[in-house]
Amino acid sequence: MDLALEEAESVEGIERTGSRGGSGPGEKPRSLWSDAWHQLRRNPVFVVSSLMILFLVIISIWPQLIASGDPLRCDLSKSQQGSSPGHPFGYDTQGCDVYTRTVYGARASITVGVCATLGAALLGSVLGGLAGFFGGWGDALLSRVADIFFGIPVVLGGLVFLSVVTSTTVWPVVGFIVLLGWPQIARIGRGSVITAKQNDYVQAARALGAGNGRMMLRHVAPNAIAPVIVVATIALGTYIALEATLSFLGVGLRPPTVSWGIDISNAAPQIRNAPHMLLWPAGALSLTVLAFIMLGDAVRDALDPKLR
Repeated sequence: MDLALEEAESVEGIERTGSRGGSGPGEKPRSLWSDAWHQLRRNPVFVVSSLMILFLVIISIWPQLIASGDPLRCDLSKSQQGSSPGHPFGYDTQGCDVYTRTVYGARASITVGVCATLGAALLGSVLGGLAGFFGGWGDALLSRVADIFFGIPVVLGGLVFLSVVTSTTVWPVVGFIVLLGWPQIARIGRGSVITAKQNDYVQAARALGAGNGRMMLRHVAPNAIAPVIVVATIALGTYIALEATLSFLGVGLRPPTVSWGIDISNAAPQIRNAPHMLLWPAGALSLTVLAFIMLGDAVRDALDPKLR
């Protein structure tokens, strides 16, 4: 029986690579993932976005590498002053160094984006995968629950949910984004699992007596996870923008947390008198969201054979 199952898995490998010959005579055939990585390495969009994200991750972990000041140290006598030696971005209304706050603001945004994406992807892929694989009343129930969450306006839901939270940490914002973000990934994961479980190698493994757990982990999940990764990568940039929006409205991250959304909110009333207060945190936010969206587009192009 185990030998027959191994043969079924070899059939799965043939279907995923398209042929037994692979890349050429005598060469080992490339899988979907190795083929995608082969294409990504040659995609300038992926390279540029990855370098930008790597830089953002590094400064979010060790902001002291490029900013030696304290983002909470302010001097009212320098309120709204422009750039000066050692302070290239100038000062905000409270006399805080805009450059230092812009650098330290990456930590909160990256933390919220990464944690919310991991939470939404894990919850959504598990629930969607189980619903798509087993079907029945569980699938119908998940679809109706997801429809309810889809009907909740994100910004309005954030205003209602986060307005009653008094914590100044990032976790209430992360929890809210996960709460409203998992249905999208669950729907994508459900559709991918339904498509994957209809393949011949899955039906062969079932006929040979493979259990549901083996089929899910060995045959269905590896072939259904690619769309989830693409959606989650693009959603990460969206979640960072959502955190900034909620912080701008006063219900997301709150002082003394340093956040681009908080700085943009404080700078908006002074945009005519001191535009530098708004320019730098808004520019950093835009570049960060753009980097993750570019990365998601590159991953999508590499994982979708129809776009090659």
